[in-house]
This record gives sequence, structure tokens and C-alpha cells, in this order.
Amino acid sequence: MGLNRQQKADMIQEIGELVAGSQGIVIAEYRGLTVEAVTKLRAEARKSGVKLCVLKNTLARRAVKDTPFEGLSDQFTGPLLYGFGPDPVGPAKVMATFAKGNDKLVIKAGAMPGNILDVEGVKQLATMPSREELLAKLMATMNEPVAKFVRTLNEVPARFVRTLAAVRDAKQAAA
Repeated sequence: MGLNRQQKADMIQEIGELVAGSQGIVIAEYRGLTVEAVTKLRAEARKSGVKLCVLKNTLARRAVKDTPFEGLSDQFTGPLLYGFGPDPVGPAKVMATFAKGNDKLVIKAGAMPGNILDVEGVKQLATMPSREELLAKLMATMNEPVAKFVRTLNEVPARFVRTLAAVRDAKQAAA
């Protein structure tokens, strides 16, 4: 049974909120995937903070209208699985990793705000480290000069103690 006008409007608003909270969208054709495979894909997506949806393409087109993802709407044909994520790398990584092991999932396109990605662009995005990994690397890089300074300051008294110990040992050996 089809949706009435109010239900469609509610669904468009819900999808619009999902799009507004996303920094990355990846679409893939899922024709031929088993329920077991889709369940496994959804579990992986949940772990990564990615929301997967199967939507009516016309409703998805209306939801992305007048958003930074509007250029992606011409790809909305066929049975599609939409991946939304707060991090642009998340949906790309989840979908690309799953597509490597399952040839029934065919990535069609992806988008970041203002940028539409083809299949190769999505695969390139999937190889990038996630936001959390990049932040961890940045913090390690910022912490390194301070740690090196502390080690340098600590080396002066340690060298003095070693020198005194060597003088002591030399006096004891002479006596």
C-alpha cells in the first residue's frame, strides 16, 4: 500500500534531517544481496556510526533538493542503499569494505557537502583515515615537542647523577 501525502511529507522531512546531519553520503545498488548479508552490513555500519537506509528514490530526491548533496540526485535510480554518516569517510569505508567481499553490492556514487564523487572517488575516500584517527595523529604530533622538552630537562640531572656515580666508583676502585 502506498503512502499518503502526509506520510510522504513526514518521510521527506525525516530524510532531510538525516541529510542535514551528514557530512558524507554513499549510494550503492544492493540487487541480489541476501537478508543475511544486509544484516551483516547494517551491523558493520552501526559500529562505525553510519546510518543505512533503503528509500524511495523520488522521496530522496526531494529531501536532498536545495542541500549541498543536490548534485547526487541524478544518480538515484534503481534499488539503492543509502549510507549517511557524520564523517565523510565512514560511509565510504563501510560500503567499500563490504563491496570488496560481496560483488552484489555495487557502489554507484558518493558525496561530501558540495562535492559529488564517482565510484573511484568513493574508493579513494574509503582509504583515508577516519576523523578520530586523524585527531589522534594530530594530538600525538602536538604532544611530541612537549614530551621531548621534558626528556631533555630530565637528562641534565640524570647525567649529573651518572657523573657523580662514576666519580664515586673511581674513588672506591682507587681506595
